[in-house]
Amino acid sequence: MNKAVIKVNKLNKSFGDNHVLRDLNLTLLNGETLAVLGKSGSGKSVLIKCIISLIEPDDGKVIVLDNDVNEINQDELDILRARVGFLFQSNALYDSMTVRENLEFPLRRHWEKGMRETKAEAAVQEVLEDVGLAHTVDMMPEELSGGMRKRIALARTLILRPSIILYDEPTTGLDPVTAREISELIVEVQKKYNTSSIVISHDMHCINTTANRVVMLIDGRCYAEDTYENLQLSMDPRIREFFE
Repeated sequence: MNKAVIKVNKLNKSFGDNHVLRDLNLTLLNGETLAVLGKSGSGKSVLIKCIISLIEPDDGKVIVLDNDVNEINQDELDILRARVGFLFQSNALYDSMTVRENLEFPLRRHWEKGMRETKAEAAVQEVLEDVGLAHTVDMMPEELSGGMRKRIALARTLILRPSIILYDEPTTGLDPVTAREISELIVEVQKKYNTSSIVISHDMHCINTTANRVVMLIDGRCYAEDTYENLQLSMDPRIREFFE
């Protein structure tokens, strides 16, 4: 039986009178891709930000790679975050840096001081090849298309070889063809690196392509959990509306 790499237990988060997450339970198993499906404003992004302690929950537990993220100190949290890649919806590339400098940034922060330049260069080259953009190494983000920026953001996530990758709406704002390419790339990355992933999305094609298992987030709770194929056959009207 696969080990759980993330366990979320009775997670609650409110913003004023808006109860976003209500006693939410979720488990990510080693080596799987779990999709969290929900409408806009359903709390999907709040959930993954709680997982890496960018947002502090009101109640509940979040265990990531055997660490309680709300109990460890800042140094321990920084070490843990290096093992959890986060692909932001906005990509969060530094506009003033080249592609190379964007990719080297996490290396400078997390790798040992005095790391040989050749080691960094090899790491940059490998992840760029993984996303099919080796030729962009000296380009600026403004010179890249939306799909290319998404690929570079994924390359930056991969460069520290994370055990877990969290994808926040990875296909939002992309044209259908590029969105399909990004979905397929997520699958390729999982196969090559055996990462465990959570994909937050309302893009049904992305979820169908990437997910081993799907959780439906409704009213702040995990309303349903199954494979995409089984959920697609459900007669529950609250589930059906996602497939119509």
